[in-house]
Amino acid sequence: MMGASLGRFHAEWRRRLQAGVERAPELDPRSGVWLIRWALVALLVGSTIYLICGYHGGFERLNGIASGYPDWLWEHLTSLGDERLVFALSLLFSLRYPRLFWSLVVAGTIAALYGRGFKALFDASRPPAVLAADLFNLIGPAHRHASFPSGHSVTAAVFCGVLLFHSHRWGWRVLLTLIAVAVGLSRIAVGVHWPVDVAAGLMGGALAAWVGCRIAQRWSGPAANPVLHLSIVILAAFPAMSLLYDPGDYSSAVPMVRILGLAGLVGMLVQYGLLPWRSLARVDGLR
Repeated sequence: MMGASLGRFHAEWRRRLQAGVERAPELDPRSGVWLIRWALVALLVGSTIYLICGYHGGFERLNGIASGYPDWLWEHLTSLGDERLVFALSLLFSLRYPRLFWSLVVAGTIAALYGRGFKALFDASRPPAVLAADLFNLIGPAHRHASFPSGHSVTAAVFCGVLLFHSHRWGWRVLLTLIAVAVGLSRIAVGVHWPVDVAAGLMGGALAAWVGCRIAQRWSGPAANPVLHLSIVILAAFPAMSLLYDPGDYSSAVPMVRILGLAGLVGMLVQYGLLPWRSLARVDGLR
């Protein structure tokens, strides 16, 4: 009896995964062009700052302007660049849109290689390691190493970039771009990254999103593989859970971080447990 029930549950779950795979909308090529332009603009901005003002150029001015706004604003924005939040948020749509989820997995892998690779290669010093404490506004911990590129900017750009790639509306493209840029600017505002770091992060994240989505389009089989899909979902649940007991270094953003982490976990349980079970119970009730 139990074995039969589990078998039916598994079949219903696989049916939902297949329905999600077939739900994938037709992509708008203009979204891909938008991402390429995003990356080129970020490259142009970063290169201009570096060539004219040097690696540290623009930091004190931008950090000073940002200090005129409340700390809680920057703490909330910068917390959105925590890669664990991306795992949590992805659990909200992983089963309904498995192709989108798979695109994020591929793009995220590329982005992680880019960000961590260059951090290890350059190990550039951050503002707290270079500037006296009274010369800039520091919010949160004083990170000192692995400055280039900004990891939070990479994370925000790749997540927003993947969503943008699958968007058909101009307004959504603008909003997602602005969110990623705001997260990047918050890293300057909290005093732990140079503008060049942020520009490089936004460029790399956007390119990773474009490349990852193109690869996922051509190599779409894993999106429909139940074992691989569920394995990735389970792995994503662990960083989402960590947000509940380790919400980060920015105190005012702790409630938001925990709520989003919990939302991702609840969304996972609803998609992969409650809804299939309710569907089977409804069928049994009609018999």
